[in-house]
Amino acid sequence: MKQSAWMIGATLLAAAGVAGAEEMKVKVTPELESVTVMHEDEKVEIKRNQDPDNRIAEDYQQTSRECPPFCVQPIQLLPGVHTIGEIELLNMLADRAMEKDEFLLIDSRTPDWFNKGTIPSAVNIPWTKLYPGSSTFDPFVAETLLLDEFGVKKDGGLFDFRQAKKLVLFCNGPWCGQSPTNIKALVALGYPADKIYWYRGGMQLWHTLGLTTVDPS
Repeated sequence: MKQSAWMIGATLLAAAGVAGAEEMKVKVTPELESVTVMHEDEKVEIKRNQDPDNRIAEDYQQTSRECPPFCVQPIQLLPGVHTIGEIELLNMLADRAMEKDEFLLIDSRTPDWFNKGTIPSAVNIPWTKLYPGSSTFDPFVAETLLLDEFGVKKDGGLFDFRQAKKLVLFCNGPWCGQSPTNIKALVALGYPADKIYWYRGGMQLWHTLGLTTVDPS
C-alpha cells in the first residue's frame, strides 16, 4: 500500500486492551500493548510479535558489514538533533493520534530496502534525493520536497524554515548512514536541528523487538 503523509494517526491501547480483547503477553511496556496508525486509509496496529518462537528477519541477522560505508553511528548525531528509541517513537505516534503532536515519519532508505517493509505510516524519502553528493541528486526535486512536503517557504529567493515541520527519520539501524546523511543534508540547508528527530535503532532494532511492519505496494 502507498504511504500518505496526511492520512496518519495513532490510538494508544492500555495494558488491559480494548474491551473484549485478550490481553497481550508480549507487550511493548507493562502499560503499553500497541499503537494503531492510519497507513493510507487502513488502520495498522503496531505491536510486538506474540509468537515466542518468532525470529528476526534474515535481512537483519548479519552482524558484520564493511565500514565504510556501514559504520556504527554515534548517539548524538548533530547538536540539537533529538535521538529517540522505540518507546519515544511509539509515544509520539500515540500523541499524533490524539492531535497532541504532528510530524512526518521518513524512511530514508533507498526504495529497494523500503519495499521490503517499513514502519507503518512512514513515507519514503531516500537520502539520494536530499544529499548533493549523490549521483542522482536533482536540486529541483530537493527544493520541491522542502516546499511541498516539509512546510518550508521561500522568501526573496531564500528558504524560510520558521513553519517547517517536525521530522522523524530512520533507516536500517545503528550501522546505517542513510538517515544520518539525510539529516546532515537538511541541517546544512538550514533546517532547524531541533525540529529533527532520529530513530537511531531503525529497522534493525524494530525487527529485533518483533514490531509490526508493512510492505508497500
